[in-house]
Amino acid sequence: MEPFNKLAIIGLGLIGSSIAHAARRGKLAKQIVGHDASADVLKRARAVGFADALEFDIGAAVADADLVILCVPVGAMKAAAAALAPHLAKGAILSDVGGVKGSVVSDIGPLVPKGVHFIPAHPIAGTEFSGPEAGFATLFDGRWSIITPPPGADAGAVARLKEFWQGLGSQVELMDPAHHDLVLAITSHLPHLIAYNIVGTAHDLEAVTEGEVIKYSAGGFRDFTRIAASDPTMWRDVFLNNRQAVLEVLGRFNEDLSILTRAVRNGDGKLLFDFFTRTRAIRKAIIEQGQDSAAPNFGRK
Repeated sequence: MEPFNKLAIIGLGLIGSSIAHAARRGKLAKQIVGHDASADVLKRARAVGFADALEFDIGAAVADADLVILCVPVGAMKAAAAALAPHLAKGAILSDVGGVKGSVVSDIGPLVPKGVHFIPAHPIAGTEFSGPEAGFATLFDGRWSIITPPPGADAGAVARLKEFWQGLGSQVELMDPAHHDLVLAITSHLPHLIAYNIVGTAHDLEAVTEGEVIKYSAGGFRDFTRIAASDPTMWRDVFLNNRQAVLEVLGRFNEDLSILTRAVRNGDGKLLFDFFTRTRAIRKAIIEQGQDSAAPNFGRK
């Protein structure tokens, strides 16, 4: 693809720093400039060295940039967009990586200056680690990135952003923002909510079991702890900004959990076996689509 002249990344955590690493690997931008509201994060980012320049002033970071990507928590998107909007160049693409799209569209859309192309996006990739040291160039390789163009979005700008994410290594899908939020509520948001809850319950029981919950953690519990170690600020904002879809999916989950509860209580082995067989097929499909590996993994990176 034709590289962008200047890529500005606003927020230098796992996703922002990984975008910088991957963009440099793919030669997707002639200049990569980073901004973070934290002086400490900027200092650490400078030590890693994934950007050509780092700016504490958000206006200086986005000035003359033809691609600006907001990589801050969903709850901070509106304030960041308001701060940088007056400094955006005409014809620039403004995007984001937020895990909720409906609130991002409603919060940022009205702030975008005329002549700037606002095209939200969401890479379905991540780890439990955060900060500028956590990023790496291969984070998006083979993973899905969802672009959610608002009505009337410029087709050329959408195509350009799609090409950029493909250059980062992603498979790209276009989707309606509301549909995105429902899909992610079941595939990402609910699993995180469950993980936080299970690990919280285990923490409460740890004293009762004299530490045995931690000492004898099996693979399933370890997977939950990995998910529950994710950035609490980011996930707080996700649940607050996608509450309608999360509550809808959580209601369905509770109905299914009630069915399993009755099956266990009643000793209904057939129902349990049939249910587990059906859900096992989902795991097989995920592996077949290249979204995970069947190999044993006792500590993801």
